[in-house]
Amino acid sequence: MDNLVESVSRVASGTGFSGVIRIDKGAETELSEAYGLAHRGFQIPNTEDTRFAIASGGKGFTALAVVSLIVDGAISLDTTARSVLGDDLPLIADDVTIGHLLAHRSGIGDYIDEESEDLDANDYALVSPVHELITTEAFLAEVDGHPTKFPAGERFSYCNGGYIVLALIAERAAGAAYHDLISERVLVPAGLADTAFLRSDEPSGRTALGYLHLDGLRTNVLHLPVRGNGDGGIYTTVTDLHAFWNAFADGRIVPGEWVAEMTRPHSDVPEEDARYGLGFWLARTGPIVKLVGGDAGVSFYSAHDPATCSTWTVVSNTTVGAWPIASHLKTALGG
Repeated sequence: MDNLVESVSRVASGTGFSGVIRIDKGAETELSEAYGLAHRGFQIPNTEDTRFAIASGGKGFTALAVVSLIVDGAISLDTTARSVLGDDLPLIADDVTIGHLLAHRSGIGDYIDEESEDLDANDYALVSPVHELITTEAFLAEVDGHPTKFPAGERFSYCNGGYIVLALIAERAAGAAYHDLISERVLVPAGLADTAFLRSDEPSGRTALGYLHLDGLRTNVLHLPVRGNGDGGIYTTVTDLHAFWNAFADGRIVPGEWVAEMTRPHSDVPEEDARYGLGFWLARTGPIVKLVGGDAGVSFYSAHDPATCSTWTVVSNTTVGAWPIASHLKTALGG
């Protein structure tokens, strides 16, 4: 492990990495190091307890909240989106189910097309003024009007909008706001005291600003919703992420049989050298489970190996900063 720690540190230093890297093996923390600045204007350094946005890493939290409602009997994997949405989002086909949405096999059109060759993480992709995107209902204007791409269940196609739809379904099924559901059904059971959907225009003193480039002062505050929702945008720390993986694996968020269902392959995704479960990425082979996120001013990778009780997390407050480290760890640790 000493050689890995040294090589990770070299990659971080050589790429101008800004963020935090943590590697745990069982109960032992092998590496926990912070690099770069949380706030460049005031020269405030990142620390091990800095809170970072994790972009699509939050989809795992949404999936867990939805599955917890399935456990309670409020909905099922076979519940159709239409049966809950009513007249909203009329372009979603009648046979699209919660199971399809969780597995990215719904075929619905997406408001951010991940398959587009022209997609740039630093693009201004939203139609609505970002300061209005506070509640889940506010996202209806973003996810409406996108034609179906293919029949439900036909194949995998990563869909951000599908997880906004899941947040809407969860709200309506539970009669509670999405952010409250995440807190009550995921954060509290897992003991994640430093994880929350913060507003980007109200960052706390320990929150890293997201920067579009490796240098300069321009942040992502105009690129992303002012408050994240079902498809991502939650803030957390590397310590909380370590606690999350332990709670998830131990069945403290949803029961063990649902952990197994969420982490079994529902799709092969060869273009990503991966597989996909329900809300979680899976390594191409083996048991490793992953949460991954990338956005303007955000890059994030966290993996858990249930066979060795090991976790490794890289979170950065720049658009692509985490990927060289993540690639290095995938090669070294098989994730």
